[in-house]
Amino acid sequence: MGYKLIARSSNKHIHLSQEDLDTLFGKGYELTKKKDLVQPGQFASEEKVQVVGPKCTFTLRVLGPVRPHTQVELSMTDCRQFGVPAMIRESGNVEGTPGCKIIGPAGEVDLDCGVMVAKRHAHFYPDQAKEAGVEDGQLIKLKIVTDQRTTIFDDVVVRSKPYYTAEVHLDTDEANACGMPSEIECEIVD
Repeated sequence: MGYKLIARSSNKHIHLSQEDLDTLFGKGYELTKKKDLVQPGQFASEEKVQVVGPKCTFTLRVLGPVRPHTQVELSMTDCRQFGVPAMIRESGNVEGTPGCKIIGPAGEVDLDCGVMVAKRHAHFYPDQAKEAGVEDGQLIKLKIVTDQRTTIFDDVVVRSKPYYTAEVHLDTDEANACGMPSEIECEIVD
């Protein structure tokens, strides 16, 4: 029996840098917390922006706090609808990804890069990672069992930092592939 943790489905969203937040909402603007997320210090904000692609426009919720680089996280299906190549990357690795236009109430940003599909990943606090027998950067397999089907996801990257807690993030395509609800228990398998 492997280590068990909760997997959650992550819908499309955006993370903003302070510079882009200032441009989109006004100098010195601070995000308004709507609700806390599971990862400590992370939250869904009240703020939303328009993200304009070659084929359509999405309205995306801004997740906080601000990040070093603006990053638009979509699923592969979203990328096709949006009109950009689906490039799977670990969070923060935006180099070489497509860009887009972002429209806020106070201005616009022409993003050179940052539209990506987030690589599926499992967050761990270091003690939790040790208990699970995994290390930061390791690739693991996760088994999810639903009423619909049993699915094993390979190449799930472990992200272990003192500011994380045990939780798996899958995008909506991955969650839909196994028929999972918004959250479900999963298990690390060999």
